[in-house]
Formats: sequence, C-alpha cells, structure tokens
Amino acid sequence: MEEYSFAKSTDVDISVHVRIASLDGPYDPPPLSTLLQRPDLRFIGSNTSPYSDLYVTVQLWADSKPWTVPVQTAYKSFKNARVWNEWLELPISISTLPQSSQLAITVWDVSPTGGPGAKGHAIPFGGTTIPVFDKDGVLQRGQQRCCIYRHKEADPYSSSTTPSSPPPKRSRTPTGRLAGQVPTADEVELERLETLFKKHEVGEIPRVDWLDQMVFRAVEKKRQEVEASAKLALKASRSLKGKHSTREGVAEQDGGDGSDDHGSKHTLIVEFQRFDFPIVYTDFEYSPTPISFMPQQSMAGGNVNLKPPPEVQFGPGINGVENGLEGDDVNAPPLIRIYDPEVGQKDNPAESKHRRLVRSHRTGVLDRDLKPNAKIRDELNTIMSYGPTQELKGEEVDLVWKFRHHLTKDKRALTKFVKSVNWQDLNESRQAVQILPKWTEIDVDDALELLGPTLDNPAVRAYAVDRLRESDDDELLLYLLQLVQALKFEKISSDDSTQDSSLAKFLISRATKNLVLGNYLHWYLMVECDDRSPDQSKDHQKLFAKVEYDFMSELMQVPDGPERRKILLRQGELITVLSKISKDVRFSREDRPRKAQRLKKMLADPKNELTSFDPPLPLPLDPSVSVVSVYPEDAMVFKSSLFPLLINFKTTEGKKYPVIFKTGDDLRQDQLVIQIISLMDRLLQKENLDLRLTPYRILATSPTAGVVQFIPSISLAAAWAKHKGSILAYLRTNNPDATAELGVRSAAMDTYVKSCAGYCVITYLLGVGDRHLDNLLLTPDGHFFHIDFGYLLGRDPKPFAPAMKLCREMIEGMGGPSSRLFTKTFKQYCQTAFTTLRKQSNLILNLFALMVDANIQDIKLEPDKAVLKVRERFALGVSEEEAIRGFEAVVSESVGSVGAVVIDRIHDLMQGLRA
Repeated sequence: MEEYSFAKSTDVDISVHVRIASLDGPYDPPPLSTLLQRPDLRFIGSNTSPYSDLYVTVQLWADSKPWTVPVQTAYKSFKNARVWNEWLELPISISTLPQSSQLAITVWDVSPTGGPGAKGHAIPFGGTTIPVFDKDGVLQRGQQRCCIYRHKEADPYSSSTTPSSPPPKRSRTPTGRLAGQVPTADEVELERLETLFKKHEVGEIPRVDWLDQMVFRAVEKKRQEVEASAKLALKASRSLKGKHSTREGVAEQDGGDGSDDHGSKHTLIVEFQRFDFPIVYTDFEYSPTPISFMPQQSMAGGNVNLKPPPEVQFGPGINGVENGLEGDDVNAPPLIRIYDPEVGQKDNPAESKHRRLVRSHRTGVLDRDLKPNAKIRDELNTIMSYGPTQELKGEEVDLVWKFRHHLTKDKRALTKFVKSVNWQDLNESRQAVQILPKWTEIDVDDALELLGPTLDNPAVRAYAVDRLRESDDDELLLYLLQLVQALKFEKISSDDSTQDSSLAKFLISRATKNLVLGNYLHWYLMVECDDRSPDQSKDHQKLFAKVEYDFMSELMQVPDGPERRKILLRQGELITVLSKISKDVRFSREDRPRKAQRLKKMLADPKNELTSFDPPLPLPLDPSVSVVSVYPEDAMVFKSSLFPLLINFKTTEGKKYPVIFKTGDDLRQDQLVIQIISLMDRLLQKENLDLRLTPYRILATSPTAGVVQFIPSISLAAAWAKHKGSILAYLRTNNPDATAELGVRSAAMDTYVKSCAGYCVITYLLGVGDRHLDNLLLTPDGHFFHIDFGYLLGRDPKPFAPAMKLCREMIEGMGGPSSRLFTKTFKQYCQTAFTTLRKQSNLILNLFALMVDANIQDIKLEPDKAVLKVRERFALGVSEEEAIRGFEAVVSESVGSVGAVVIDRIHDLMQGLRA
C-alpha cells in the first residue's frame, strides 16, 4: 500500500472556518398572473431585482442539537453577481467536533410583509445542510457546491430534508439528463471538466490564478448553455407525452422552486479550510469510570419503590463480544465482559461497616477509661513486637484503636496506632491528631517510620519531625541520606516555596547552622536534581530544586552564609574540573602509563587552578578537612575499565588526603552501603562493641560521577600472592611480635579478627554480592574491609555464591579453622554483632523503606521486596535463640563452601586473561 499521511481531528485546535463564496442561479420572477393573486410577492427583494441584497447565516448542529450560535455575513450591496467571498468563524474548535457535525446554511431574503418562515422582515430565500465530515470520516476541505432549496430554511436535523447533495430519485447526469439517455458531446465535456475541477481543488493540478479565472468563466458559461438546452429538451419531451408536473407548475407560481425533484436551479458555493494532510475524525479516549466508595443508602423500612435492574452496558476499555476462549475453536461461544465497580476497592464493604460500628464516635469518651485485662494485654504486647513491615489484621486494628488511650504510655505503640487509623474518616483522623501530643516520646526509628511513603498526613509527619529535632547533628547526619529521599513523600505545594513541608523546613534550618550538614545536604540535593533518567520523575526533580533554592535563600540570611555559599560554588567548580580531566584520561586512546602522564600534566596545568586553593577549600567528600592544593606527581590511574583517578590533596596541616575520582559509574548504591555500615558501627559501639570497622567516605557528585576516600591497603588476592598463599604471613611481616600468639602483634591480630567478624555479619545482613579476593582489602595494621558494592540484597552475578563471604584465606589469617581465634573469638564476635544489630532491625528496615523510591540500582529492581529481603536476613519471624542457631548454620556453610573457592579461582583466571 502507498504511504498515507493524515492528522487526527482531536489534535487540530483551530476554530471551524467556512467561506461563503457566491450564489449561482437564474433570475425567475413570478408571472404577472401570480402577482395579481398574491400582491405580497412583488415586495420580496429577489422578485424585484436579479441582484437584490441577501445575507447568509451558518450554524453548527450535531445529533439534532445546536452546538453553536448562528453567525452571518456582513451587509453587502451586489451589482453584477451575488458574491460575498467572506470567511465566517464559528465559535468551536475542530478538536471538539463530533462526527455527526453539519452546517445549516440559510440564505435570507427581505420582505416587508413577512411570509412563511419569516423572522421579522427576513424570509428564507433558500437553505442547505452540508456535513462537516464526509462518509469516510475525513474533514471536508476546499470548495463545495451546495444545492439550495428555495423558500426553505436549512433543516439541521439528523434526517435533513435539505441535504447539500441530495440523492436523486432518478439517476441524472450533472447536467440533469436522465440516466439511459445518450449524452451530448457538450455534456460529456462538461463531466470531464467537473472531474478536473475536483483534482484542482485538492491541489493535484497547479494553480495559475489569472488562467484559472478565465477557465472558470468559460466553463460556467458552457454549463448554463448545456442546462438551458437540457431544460428545453425536457419540456419538449413532457409536452409530447402530455405529462406536466403539477408540482413543477406550483413551483413556478411560487417563484421557480425546482428543489422538490432535487434539480434546484440555485447553487451556493462554500469553501472549507485547506490543510496539508487530510483531517480524520478521532474520538477522545476517556479513562475508565472511577470506582465509587460512597456507602449505599439503606433500604430498610417503609415502602420502597423498587426500580427495574439497570441495563447492562460495556465499561470503558472493555470488549463487547469476542471469542475469548482459549484454543482455535472459532465456533466457541462469545464472552461478554461486564464492568464490575467493586473490582479494585481496597476495603471490604462488610469490614468497613463493622469498623464504623465498632468505632462509633459516641463511645469516644468512654474509651479513655478502658483498661485491658490480662489476655488482651498479652495480645497488645504481641502487636507491639511487630516489625515495621508487618501489616495489622482487622481485629488487631480495632483492638489498638479501642485501647489507644491506654497505649499512650508505650512509645512502641504509636506506629501501630497510626496504622490503625482510618485517615479518610474526618472525625477519626481528628481524634488521632488530638491524641498525638499525649504520647510518650518515641524513638528515632519510629519517627523515621512515620516519614515513610505509607503515611501522608501532615500532622503526623510534623510530629515525627519534632522528634528528630532532639537529635544532635552527628546522629542526624547518619539519616540525612534517607531524610532527603523522604522529601518525595511530603505534600509540597506547586509554587516556589517549601514552607508547607515540615521536613523540608527542618532540614534547611539545621543545614544552615552546621557546615557539615549543609555540605552533604547540598550534594545530596544536587545529585537528585541532575538525575535525568526515566526512573526519576520531573516532579521529583522540581521538588529537590525547590528545596535547594530555599536552602540557598535561607543560607544567605545567616552571618557566614554568603561565604559558605561561595564555598559550595567553589566545590562545584572543583568537581567540574576533575570530571573533565577524568573523561579526557578515560577516553584517550593510550596505555595506562601514558594516561598517568597525561593526568599529572593536567593536574599541574595552571589553567585548571588545582595547584593552589586560596582560601583553603573544604573537601566535598569530607568538609571537616580543608585542602590547599594537589600533588600532581603522586597521581595515578587505576587498572580498571573506567580508569579511576587517584589524586592526593594537600591539607592545611600539610598532610596528604588521597581520594579516588570516578566518572561513568553511579556511586549512589555504594554511598548507601557505606552509610548503613557507618550507622551499624555506631550502633555496635553504643553497646561497647568496637569491631574496628573502616567505613570510608563515598560521595556521589552526580548520577555518573563521585569521589571515594582512598585507604592505603592491599587486596587479599595480592597479599596471598605476595606472601606465598598466606595472609598470616602478611600480618606477621607488618606486625611482627615473637612473644605474641601466631607471631603477630596482639593489637593487629585483634583488629583483624574483629573487623573480619564485623564485615561478615554486615555484608550478610545487607546481602552484598560479587565477593572475591580482589574486593576484600587489608591494611598493614590489620584492618579488614570490603569495597565495590555493585550487588546488593542477595543479588550475585556468580551462581552458587555463599550467603556470607568467609573464605579459607580469611580463616588462615586467624590461624586456621581449628584455631582458638576462629572457633571462639571470631564466632563470638559474629554472634554478638548479629544479636546487637537484630535488636536495632527496625531502624535499619525503616531506613531502607525510605529508599524504595530512590534511584538505587538493586532497590529499584524490586522496590516492594527490598525491605523484605533485609528483614529475612534478620530472621525476625523466629525467636532470638532460633535466629542465632540459623546464623551459626550460615557461618558453618560459608566455611565449607566449595562454590566460594571455585568462584575465586574463576575470578583469578578472568583477571589474568584481561591482563
């Protein structure tokens, strides 16, 4: 098929225009005998002059209903022809036209005495009705010849009696000759010209204005001659047969109306708008009918007038009759799908009715004195022990609501109470808000749960923010990453202010008072503003931009605000320069040594302004450290596909601060893992358990770049190869002590065992994957730590990977699987760390819940299951003894895992092939 281009009518937002061109037809005054019988006809304008003053009205109708008011042509005095050439604009857009639209066009004459159909002194000269869309649903365009029905006003109804192109009762040629009669040569030529005119109208024949006018006049003269000859031939034929038409005689007496047999003598030339493409009618696609949650009226009592059952109609987007059965049986009975308004309702109507009866507000005063008995108290204690992800059952919800006043003394009960409130009920929500100030002060983990995506009540979120105000800046910094993501769940107005958000106001207020908080808040917001991926909505980008703007505005109001804002701008310039250098080094077609030389040269180039920072600049990665320059000669390019850069900054104290700068990689997932590790380290230290963790700093500066703190260390693979397959030999070389156990200084060995235990537990709980000897690092003083958190929440690119990375190389550094350090000390540290963190599981789960909408690689894959995967590792569904036994089984399986050994050997082989 040939290519066919068209436009949809719903996309054409232009008013309907029609041009009234001219009225063609002979001047047939009534005979004198008719004027003697009806003297009123002599005063009609068209009977007194062949070019009397006429005007035209146009009105749009559809489905027998008027859609616009009528519009009319301006007054015009005719001299030689009835020509208006006037465009009329109807007050309706093409995009809103129904397919049944038609124009009712009436030509009005003047009569001082009135007459049939008169409106004041105006009587209809004739009318016609033309559809706006043709039979194929295409918008009419170009010139149209409309048959005028004399002495009739346009009939705009669906079955119009004044169609512009009426179907003939007997088939006639364009000249009026009956079908079956042999056409003359002039008639054949006239039909050919009519076909050419249609091609000319649609642009298939080029336009030449001066030549077109000459041709039009000649053809019109030819048409009149042919029509006159055909009329004489028709009269002669009728006179021979003696069959004069009674209607025709009456028509002549009335002024020559020949419209009854569809052979009207008058034709109105109108013109529609022209477009480059055909305009095809298309209907609007309406969304499905919304589900109604209004309670049904009671039918109880009195005489009820039962109405007949409603007529079944197909809902929006539902197929009517189709062969929906499986298989190829074409004779299968059709399936009819009926729209069910109850589908999609969140609440069970019976349960909703039960809840309204149980929570009758008339008993609200009595609830204050209710005290649970022993059995109910045990049930409430069980409910209070639920984790943040566990849903409450219907009877549990009612129980919490019933004893809400009693539960105000239990800080754990607030989150359960909030879940039991029907926030759509105004009276119930008002009672809930009034009881919030009476509650015992809640913990931070419960406050974070109230800021999650499941609750949007402003009063409850403001209450949670008030609890966060009591946290110091160091504690708030641990949750800042999640609190920035919680802004997505705030009700922030569409204007340029965040005053409606209690959380946004709180973060801005605290960030303006603290340099470190302000630094990280700025960079967290900037990364979200720069995220142009499909997973980040434009509304969220605007939201973070508003918060950043308000933060900058508030910062300018504090005494040192202008200077701090200048620091943030200078940090942005530094990151921009480093990003450019990193991309130039990365995409240069050179080997790694030459890339390193290029890097050193660019760092030393004065144009990049990296040789001196005046005044000293706080690092974006760690604003507590101010730097004055870089060491170009110490720069290095790592062996990796993205070629990360190692850059050493010079601090104000004269020390080196090494960082790794990467482009082409999203570091937000690594940033999240390091933040959780820092939080867990603090939670463990609160319980006097210091596992010597190394939560180095990571800052994503954009969705594709970031800075990482460099910790001088060596991978287990390199240490194992350098010291002939012995990690213990590496520790003994760097920390020799002949008197100590295993020949390693006791402090270094203690650090090694503790850090191994800590990272084994934490990486297991977070489900960190892709663990091999190259991303397990060890410092000379015994600090063991993990890097490269590209796989999280149980994802792993390698099959049969163990749940915990505890390889034989790590155990060999403790003296082997039978040594005291491994069997007692290491396992004891693991068990203590697991139970300690399990007690704080609610806080960790709530932090992950706030990240469900963050554009984190492994969370966005299954955002609804991210929290559940972490919860599964904590084994919250069983008792503490059972959880400990399950964890010990994981440790035992990891020690004897053959898959881990195979994975490490395959990884070493692949690294060798790459080298």
